[in-house]
Amino acid sequence: MKCPKCGVDDDKVLDSRSARDGAAIRRRRECAKCGCRFTTYEEIDRDEVLVVKKDGRREAFDRSKVDKAIRHACGKRPVSDEQIRTMIDHVVAHLEGDEVPSDKIADLVMGELHKVDEVAYIRFASVYRQFKDVAQFLSAITEIVKK
Repeated sequence: MKCPKCGVDDDKVLDSRSARDGAAIRRRRECAKCGCRFTTYEEIDRDEVLVVKKDGRREAFDRSKVDKAIRHACGKRPVSDEQIRTMIDHVVAHLEGDEVPSDKIADLVMGELHKVDEVAYIRFASVYRQFKDVAQFLSAITEIVKK
């Protein structure tokens, strides 16, 4: 692992422990050259899952795309990094089979966002469902208020 400060790839692991409800391993490291301490996470690689896009294309599942979408929806909202990581872990845990439709992933993300932050949920839903006008926003907001 390369040091984020000096770029040398000589470090030692100071501590390892389970993280994210057992979905990852958190490692505390120290650079042998400059002494910088940093944290890394090791997790299961779900690249064997193919995502089936709306147009029929297939591509390897990329956890970072889910991360980016959730972080974008949660921008400037009171949602912690730990909550975001937990949402992503829940989405990944619910992926079943060799191929998963992109709609299912989006629905899983919306379900997680709905539990954590309703504004982030509306933001994500407006892009995913391609809201065309204010009436669609009002409909989605009314749906949340009823629950």
